Amino acid sequence: MSSSPPPTLAVGAAYDSLLQSALRQFFERATLDTEMTPSVSSDGRLAIEPSANPAALIVRWFGTRYTLRVPGRWVFTAHEVRLAQAIGAVLAARFSAILNPRIIAERGDLFRGAIEDRYVGAFLDPRAYAIEAREARADRVASIIELLRVAALSSYENRPITTGVLLLSTPEDPYRPGVLLPAHAPAYAESLTAIKSFYRLADGIRTVFLANSEGRLLDLIDIERWGNQACRNQMLQVPCAKAYESHARATLQHGHICAVLSPSREIKVFAEGAELFTFRGARWHLLDLQAKYRQWAEAVGEDALAIRIFQAALDLADAREGALFVVARDAQTAVSQLVVPADRLDSSQSSASSRKDPSRRDLLHLLEGRSATDLDPTVFEALASLDGAIVMDRHGRLLAAGAILRHPPAEGSEQDGEVEGARTTAALAASRFGPVLKVSEDGVITFFDGERVWDI
Repeated sequence: MSSSPPPTLAVGAAYDSLLQSALRQFFERATLDTEMTPSVSSDGRLAIEPSANPAALIVRWFGTRYTLRVPGRWVFTAHEVRLAQAIGAVLAARFSAILNPRIIAERGDLFRGAIEDRYVGAFLDPRAYAIEAREARADRVASIIELLRVAALSSYENRPITTGVLLLSTPEDPYRPGVLLPAHAPAYAESLTAIKSFYRLADGIRTVFLANSEGRLLDLIDIERWGNQACRNQMLQVPCAKAYESHARATLQHGHICAVLSPSREIKVFAEGAELFTFRGARWHLLDLQAKYRQWAEAVGEDALAIRIFQAALDLADAREGALFVVARDAQTAVSQLVVPADRLDSSQSSASSRKDPSRRDLLHLLEGRSATDLDPTVFEALASLDGAIVMDRHGRLLAAGAILRHPPAEGSEQDGEVEGARTTAALAASRFGPVLKVSEDGVITFFDGERVWDI
């Protein structure tokens, strides 16, 4: 008669599988290697081991060492290390609870909802997973995400639902001090979705619900007014799509968190003055905008041009409009090899048209001699949204717009064995001449510079 493994080992094996799944989900561009190592304990605590290689992240858990390695120039950032620790905190808390009847009775909330929502919650507020600590509490962020998931599957008057909430770190609204919380104030939780008018009160773009640190509703607010009041004269340190700058601003100080369901049914989570997470394409993405913008700006080499292009890419991605931005390091070489003469904006290629009616080329040549930083941002974004690529030199001078780029048929046609779309193929080819940002119509932004560097 065979003996069954001890409960701790059996549960540990199950949670080892959950850890591997989470690491692969959130670090999809990394390769994952495992190595069995002697373990001094089996208490479910996860540790991040130091590594001399910034492109390697070493995680130790239950006597197994996991090594994540990323290719190319994108190395692990502080936010990615923090996310790995958040994943470990959630799994360790569940592991401890499932083996302890007292804890599981007190913290049954740990097992509600999608586990990946809890990784996001632990990243933003790890106190919910310090289950032996006095300050441990339910994960308010995960509860909010659960409500937004339900809303994303619903519609109101045949229209997609948009809504949102600003979750304070304080028990009251700091800009309405002394206002008592009504005893009957409901929590911002899934039960509210049964109230039809709930979806009309806050659209998530201009207006959001305001909830206190316990998740109970305090007010309905105009997010732009509240954000400006909270952070007067403070600039965002991290780029953000214009439609959500107020949401990011509202979280600049004091640990407030904002979560919204956008018109594209994307869940966006803002904290620390930036959009940190987005739920898109049925999975969570850690955006890491600050680190990614810094790498893009270093490649471009001109701050004003780098931020203009990056901001336009964020706005177009939010609007689900595709675009392709190319910054040529050697303009003469790049244009001669990438752009057909008819698409070039330099005056030397202009020629009198034999047609009486104006053409597309006549319109685009209104932009001769202009630069990306001279144009109004809205005009630049409209120009970038044309089919084809917008090509600039390293100082921002416009070289082509709406251009279908030339490239050898076999060049960049495959990436990691997968056939890419036309815009990706063009981006890979163009990145031989300088940094490229590609915006897909599904909202993904990709940076190429001789190789695929990162995705947002």
